[in-house]
Amino acid sequence: MKKVKITLIIVLTLSITNCIAQNNQSKFTFELNVGPSFATQNLAGTDLNVGGGFEGIFNYQLMTHLGVYAGWGWNISPSRESFQEIDADFEETGYVFGLQFKHPFRSSEISWVVRLGGLYNHLEIEDSEGEILWDTGHGFGIQAAAGLDIPLGMKWSLSPMIKFHSLSRDLEIESTTNNFDLRYFAPRVGIVRQF
Repeated sequence: MKKVKITLIIVLTLSITNCIAQNNQSKFTFELNVGPSFATQNLAGTDLNVGGGFEGIFNYQLMTHLGVYAGWGWNISPSRESFQEIDADFEETGYVFGLQFKHPFRSSEISWVVRLGGLYNHLEIEDSEGEILWDTGHGFGIQAAAGLDIPLGMKWSLSPMIKFHSLSRDLEIESTTNNFDLRYFAPRVGIVRQF
């Protein structure tokens, strides 16, 4: 995991340095996406129901097809069974960042988009009334995504995507260390505004 962090920092630093050296007009976009999430495994021995969430992401186009992105996201995964004898929901919140590659299909205005990056998120375990019982604290994870960018005109576009999140955090509850290894796929639909 340490090598992944160092590699991401080096790539982002080199990309930003390259951007400063260029004299091109910059392109910013903001995306707001929403959709369900489907856990790929149980979480600390607890089965999860279908969840959902959203992200707000800023993207800066470094070169013709390469950009960097950063944003904030929230996802909830309700438990199918009790956790520590409590009907619990697992809320993941935090930051996303990484590289985005966007390329048009031949002569079409529609582009395909691939993202690879990281997370700096935490998990909160809440009871049925929304009270936070435990918090794992923030830690690094991985995010990957692939999808389309479909222009709608007037600097707006639609962005359907499939995302994969992986976050592993440890939490001590009553002198027992629980490993929360949250992995899920999330089909999302985003609306993108170019500035």
